[in-house]
Amino acid sequence: MKKRSLHKFFAIALMLSFSTTNALGQSTPEKIAGVVAPAAPSAPLVEAQSAPSVYTQFIDATKGKTADDLIRYALSHNGELAAARQMIAEARGRLQQAALKANPMLETSGTQAVTSPDNNLMIGAELPLELGGRRKARVAVAAREIEMRQAEVADFERKLAADVRMKYAEAITLALNLKLTDDLLTLTRNSERLIQARVEHGRSAPLEQNLIAVETSRVETLRISTESKTLTALFDLKKMLGMSPDEALQLRSDFLPQQLPLAQNETLGKALEQRADLVALRAAENLASAQIEQARTEGKVDASIFANYARMSNGYDVRGFDSRGNLAPVTGIFHNATFGIRFTLPVRNKNQGAIEAALANREAARRRREFAEIVVKNEIAAAYARFAHAQAALELYSASVRDQSLRNLEVVRKTYELGQKSVLDYVTEQRRFVEIETGYAEMLKEYLQSLIDIERAAGTTLPAA
Repeated sequence: MKKRSLHKFFAIALMLSFSTTNALGQSTPEKIAGVVAPAAPSAPLVEAQSAPSVYTQFIDATKGKTADDLIRYALSHNGELAAARQMIAEARGRLQQAALKANPMLETSGTQAVTSPDNNLMIGAELPLELGGRRKARVAVAAREIEMRQAEVADFERKLAADVRMKYAEAITLALNLKLTDDLLTLTRNSERLIQARVEHGRSAPLEQNLIAVETSRVETLRISTESKTLTALFDLKKMLGMSPDEALQLRSDFLPQQLPLAQNETLGKALEQRADLVALRAAENLASAQIEQARTEGKVDASIFANYARMSNGYDVRGFDSRGNLAPVTGIFHNATFGIRFTLPVRNKNQGAIEAALANREAARRRREFAEIVVKNEIAAAYARFAHAQAALELYSASVRDQSLRNLEVVRKTYELGQKSVLDYVTEQRRFVEIETGYAEMLKEYLQSLIDIERAAGTTLPAA
């Protein structure tokens, strides 16, 4: 598909406007159905007077943003994506925490007798050993979580890029239709002035003036509706990008992609291997396996070493002789040191429930991954089917429908000038031509979106053609 298709789209509309205005605005006398007609109205009555087009508010062929420009902007400014990236930072924090060794514990206490000077002071310390690879299991779980979060963010970026391309194609198509309705409105208003002049000179019936007035009002309504849809699509695009609604945004008119899809089997193989959501599900499966290992490790024997120092001061309410032979209270100060190892024995609680829950979680992760693979296969098959039909329809439009429609309109225009067709016939054929051109723009959008669907389903950017 070449870029010139869009250029041809506008050229036909402009040629239609130019040819019809010239045909209806001839300044020499002419003979229609055997009747000598008066001269055509003066030049000011047939001069083109079009309403200011708002098409340039949306489209700038040189400075407008391409789809890739908008994707880069969205990846930097979309708030939901920024929040998802913080989940990676959160997982990294948990990895850092999981790698830290257990803190030692310090305990101190004192006892003072109420009716005597006896007292006791104790200071102790304990250090958990974390036997059985407990810290290693924690680190493995945290590392698997980081992998899963990174894949989830990559999948978010994949979907966001595809959604931006879809909205871009929709906005471009609506802008193209707006340009077409602008040109059609200009043509219809000019035709209305010409027919009014013909009626004033007796060359046309008043009914024709009424018919063309109704058609002008219909086209004005269509233009207002198309402009509203275009504005809505642009605001939707800004919302997706994370752009302020009052910020200026213009798009480029050349939106046909320069990519072609690979063979379906090749795309499927790459998608099953590389697509971010499948990578995330496989990471979730690995995380569940690591959680099983951690649960089993927590159910094993653990131990900690400890050491205590105690100072005891005891006495009795009697007196005795000291080493010098003097009477003194009978008291004593004793210093004791205690050390040992404390075991946690998994006799009753072997972490059976946590292990069972982790096994169920891994089975659920496996089933989600298998189902997602089936979904990917169906998405790729549907995307290629959509592309094949869109490509066939677009080729049919380009090869016969549009050209034949333009020739039909030219024939009806000439027969109208000769008086063999009414203005209603001409308006009807003109409306049919506009519907075909609008349908062609929609088919261009369908063709592009089918390629975007393939790109989204494959999980990778299409290679350049």
